[in-house]
Amino acid sequence: MYKGHSITVIIPCLDEELGIARVLERMPAFVDQVIVVDNGSTDHTADVARSFGAHVIQEGVRGYGRAYKRGFQEATGDVIVTLDGDHSYPVDGISYLLEAYLHLQADFLNASRFPVQDPTGMSWKHRIGNLILSLTLSVLFLRWVSDSQSGMWVFARRILPGMKLESDGMAFSEEIKIEALRNRQIRFREIIINYSSRLGEVKLQPWRDGFRNLAFLFKKRFAR
Repeated sequence: MYKGHSITVIIPCLDEELGIARVLERMPAFVDQVIVVDNGSTDHTADVARSFGAHVIQEGVRGYGRAYKRGFQEATGDVIVTLDGDHSYPVDGISYLLEAYLHLQADFLNASRFPVQDPTGMSWKHRIGNLILSLTLSVLFLRWVSDSQSGMWVFARRILPGMKLESDGMAFSEEIKIEALRNRQIRFREIIINYSSRLGEVKLQPWRDGFRNLAFLFKKRFAR
């Protein structure tokens, strides 16, 4: 419980046994519910997560968005916080984000990784790709978003039923922000966080995922 709000943290994982241990050992005590969505791991991710007391859910159908949508079904907190299981997002910054969320009276707070503080945290190829996708989203939906691909968000669970979330893949990250931006009843805000290099194998395929996410933005904007 944080200042009268129950908190759920959701972490999608695919073979993150090294990173998830580092994440969960730093999880703040005020977090009421930690959900780890195991998206078909072949290592000991699920066992490690359970050893730290996390509620582990198995989602056999692969996909970043698919894992999150499964996790949302089990969330009970008033406020949901998301992050990856590779220890690239600041677990010890959750209280900082919650303070900003409350102070800004936000309904959806996006944790922006830009400008990147740690030069080893993101390659130039990924930085340029993120810039292109964020600029495209901002132009198409007429609202500046500095990091459309960030995987760390803080939002009120009550806004989920009003969102039309279709993507099962990496485009889910930009889709949930678009849904928040489109709804005038949802107060969307951004705040800068520190982002560091991940632990474990990189799952993202820059060219493939980048073009898919770009195509998804146009589909989301113009498809009926």
